Amino acid sequence: MARRVKTPLRTSVEDVATSQKVPQTPQTESPTYRLAYADEEFLTSEDTRGIRFQLEYLKCEFRLRERGINSTIVLFGGARIPEPGKAAWAARNETQKRNLEKSSRFYTEARRFAQYASLTSRTLNFKDYVVVTGGGPGVMEAGNRGACDIGAPSIGMNIVLPHEQAPNPYVTPDLCFNFHYFATRKIHLVLRSRALAIFPGGFGTLDEFFEVLTLIQTGRMERIPLLLFGKDFWDRALNLKVLEEEGTISPGDTDLFTKVDTAEEGWEIVRRHYNLPRVELEA
Repeated sequence: MARRVKTPLRTSVEDVATSQKVPQTPQTESPTYRLAYADEEFLTSEDTRGIRFQLEYLKCEFRLRERGINSTIVLFGGARIPEPGKAAWAARNETQKRNLEKSSRFYTEARRFAQYASLTSRTLNFKDYVVVTGGGPGVMEAGNRGACDIGAPSIGMNIVLPHEQAPNPYVTPDLCFNFHYFATRKIHLVLRSRALAIFPGGFGTLDEFFEVLTLIQTGRMERIPLLLFGKDFWDRALNLKVLEEEGTISPGDTDLFTKVDTAEEGWEIVRRHYNLPRVELEA
């Protein structure tokens, strides 16, 4: 957090500590007597939702500013895609098992793409092109792991879900965030983004992709490299040309993203877009 400025006034931390030591009486035990900012029941109430939005935004924003992180490279993709050689833990039948294990190649490509980004970030003192993911398993883990391979920091933006997910172990600990609101999380995932790499995934990945695509299409966000990894997967999963043919989007709107297959192919698009120096991965 930001450095506390010394003032002659008592701090909120001091007053919380003091308020916990007052004698227990009917008055002091009443919920109305609790300090508002230390009252969990009040802060999680229906009426303070707007405050919680603001707090989620500010906590992450302050930390990223403190670290001097100016720009990021974002990796979206399925939490269920396993590392090569590992079992498809999320498969519900043999078909899914076979397909998910085949898709493990995207884990490798995400890891390599993150390595390219992190090598570039290293030349800029890790202030720009810092890898950020949703912080979970699968493709997200691969992205943070690729940064870790280079010795680079990376960001993880986890979210509280009923049955998953803990942060993957490759996220830089003091850049590991947890969110309640998908909306606030998505703001931070794209706020500093200079490129988005979207790997095969489920509803969450599609939601993130279409949100960014809509922002770019409507001019609410400047055009940045928007990469769909896995040409065959996306050709089968999405047929957005239908929208163009039906007139519900404009001709050329499907040119706002590019389909690629490899980390090298994807990073070259980013490198050329920003005129970045070439970097080479170790064999």
